[in-house]
Amino acid sequence: MSLRSTLYVGSVMHRRVRPRRHRLRYRVFWMLLDLDEIVTLPRRLRLFSHNCFNALSFHDADHGDGSGRPLREQAEGHLTSAGIDLGGGAIRLLCMPRIFGYGFNPISIYFCHHKSGALAAIIYEVHNTFHQRHSYLITVDLETGAVIDQQCRKVFYVSPFMDMDLSYQFRVAAPDDRVSVAIRASDRDGMLLVAALSGDRRELSDSVLLRTLATNPLLTLKVIAAIHWHALRLLLKGFRLRPRPLPPAMPVTAVDAKS
Repeated sequence: MSLRSTLYVGSVMHRRVRPRRHRLRYRVFWMLLDLDEIVTLPRRLRLFSHNCFNALSFHDADHGDGSGRPLREQAEGHLTSAGIDLGGGAIRLLCMPRIFGYGFNPISIYFCHHKSGALAAIIYEVHNTFHQRHSYLITVDLETGAVIDQQCRKVFYVSPFMDMDLSYQFRVAAPDDRVSVAIRASDRDGMLLVAALSGDRRELSDSVLLRTLATNPLLTLKVIAAIHWHALRLLLKGFRLRPRPLPPAMPVTAVDAKS
């Protein structure tokens, strides 16, 4: 039986346009994990483990409320609160795994499907470097085409160089042979920053994982190091720091695409 989970290899780009220009780009890979398949994947993959150490691993506590409870149960609870019943449809999580025990995801994305296969909602789980996370749950209009456009107000502190009074615009091509997600952060004067990730699908097998790991042996460490290196560069460019407010009282902000 073929796997429903898969691998994407590509890159991440950030481009800041105001008040000074700044740009970064680096190669990344992600796993798209079917939440109903995670527990069985280690039987098929020697290099991958669930909730224990391996070259690559996935730990439930790195996501959701951090409790380690099954993520499908958590996601369905948030979807139910938003009035969405998947009817047993698939939930697939796009994220970077832990690599040799270390993991950090600036953003993890849950693609939540109706039983028919149609996309019902996307959950954007945002992580900051202060060990906090918050999710934006946005419904998907049934009439949406291949490219999904969504938006919401920012409620969660991420970068010390960005104000809170911002809005996000998401443009998503759901995972298929390729995945693409672009996020614009804008204020009343227009766009401040655009971040984008894109990748091409690869077979999820030990041989492919080994080749991918060989070219990105310390990916998650590279990500967290790049965050701090570019923070230093922004400081040297004269960007001012914003105070960090308390995180939102609720772990998830739900947004109706039709509102």
